[in-house]
Amino acid sequence: MRVQLRIVAGSLRGRKIACQVNAKLGIRPTPDRVREALFNILADSVMDRPFIDVFAGSGVVGLEAISRGAQPVFFIERDLRQVQEIHNYLEEWRVVELARLTRADAYRWARAWEAPGEPVTVFVSPPFADFQRRTDELLELLDAFASSAASGSRIILQAERHSELDGHPALSAWEARAYGRNLLLLHTCGGGPLTEPPGCAEP
Repeated sequence: MRVQLRIVAGSLRGRKIACQVNAKLGIRPTPDRVREALFNILADSVMDRPFIDVFAGSGVVGLEAISRGAQPVFFIERDLRQVQEIHNYLEEWRVVELARLTRADAYRWARAWEAPGEPVTVFVSPPFADFQRRTDELLELLDAFASSAASGSRIILQAERHSELDGHPALSAWEARAYGRNLLLLHTCGGGPLTEPPGCAEP
């Protein structure tokens, strides 16, 4: 099923993208309400800061970040069709120069990621099936960011309530906010470790 999502605020406010929803495969884009809440929480940690949209899917979160002044915005997505659709929107909206679009497996990409010396914002929204099937890999991916990112970086995981990472001991220091069945788990580097002992790297 194809649905339309809109950019909530910023320079691209009101623009719409079409996106595929497949509940059986756990493919559901971040709803407008959750995106609006996410960026309200992030507030000043978006403008002029690198933003990484991991498991980008439709790209709507990264596009929202561009709209709100993040730069550059990295889109990490494995599916070729999704990558092409993101590229089309970047071109249509004339914001290609603000984006870095990479077709890659997010788990492998995260393991090889070299953190910049400045704070970044990392948004992680994996397929929901991965919470059950790839729980350990997801924790390793989050730890790769948390243990490497500069102090002041923000890491956000979009999950579902009652999924395997909801209440997981490894994320006990993370702030949790629920929006219906959607759950945002937030970690600020320098504000507490992901697990013991990794924390966040100093710039």
